[in-house]
Amino acid sequence: MPPSSALNMSKTTIAIIAAVSAATGAAVTAASMSLSGSGKKSKPATPLLSAQLPSPPLPPAPVPMSTNTIPLPPVPVGRPLPTSAIVPPVDPAGLFQYGFPGPVNDLATRNSLISSYDRRTKNPFWVAEHITPASLKLQEGDRKGSVFLEDPDLPERFRGKLKDYFRSGYDRGHQVPAADAKWSQEAMNDTFYLSNMCPQVGEGFNRDYWAHFEDFCRRLTTKYPSVRIVTGPLYLPKRDADGKWRVNYEVIGNPPNIAVPTHFYKVIFAEDGMVGGQVAIGAFVLPNAVIPNEKPLAEFEVPVEAVERASGLEFATKLPVQRRKRLCADMQCSLVIKEYAQRQKAFAQGGKK
Repeated sequence: MPPSSALNMSKTTIAIIAAVSAATGAAVTAASMSLSGSGKKSKPATPLLSAQLPSPPLPPAPVPMSTNTIPLPPVPVGRPLPTSAIVPPVDPAGLFQYGFPGPVNDLATRNSLISSYDRRTKNPFWVAEHITPASLKLQEGDRKGSVFLEDPDLPERFRGKLKDYFRSGYDRGHQVPAADAKWSQEAMNDTFYLSNMCPQVGEGFNRDYWAHFEDFCRRLTTKYPSVRIVTGPLYLPKRDADGKWRVNYEVIGNPPNIAVPTHFYKVIFAEDGMVGGQVAIGAFVLPNAVIPNEKPLAEFEVPVEAVERASGLEFATKLPVQRRKRLCADMQCSLVIKEYAQRQKAFAQGGKK
């Protein structure tokens, strides 16, 4: 797909998503179960007492209850039957004795990030980070001391594997960049788990425009004392030749199991540092494609609600409207293009597999 087509598709897709309500999700709660009487020892009967007293009559044998003849308490004439009085003939929660099917969103809390993982796509749902002038000033971590790792906290069959990226044509793209976690070597190492990665187009995106975008986020700390960022993948529809909208994405690995996102988002919360103060919010959606460095960043700005509808996530439900500001209205949202020759060389050696 030509770069211009990918970019136009991105804006068109977001416009469609912003105009349509997302289907509401249903929260599933696991029911705890216990076996009555388990583990309790019955008291032995006193032989003398048992011999002197007559044995009580045995209770009648249980009779299977027909689901069509469930006993109900008497209800006064003319009054509806209370819902609480109805004994349900089924027990769907009984399934949980064999295991809870999910969804299970593996939540990881590490030094430099918090993330939620999607076992189906082998990519994160979202990854959250926090950067400050103080955290960026520290230079204790060195990228040369970090290596890409499979996440041992995930079940083996659900985790992304190093071999899945090998010769895939895609970079192992950080969602929380290593450069944001130089404040300690351990913090930087945490960004190299594959649970913090997604397949990203290398030249023209991960090593270029996306890297400049990450630099833009770091430069926000020159104006704001606290910057929080949520990053993640999207799988957006596009209109096919027949006029119908479809979600279509590549899958890499052997066997194919890691989804290649069509787009990526960042939702930025730039805080003024005051308790109950103002928060400048910016939401951006970029296609996973080559983007010319001359493309204005502001063209990728979208309403936060558009990202929420596209991702099924919520980002600012507890932030009052009166505390919100639009980031690109509070400051100029533009990139500073730098030469990343050394960065590209490093990726060529270790990032593109």
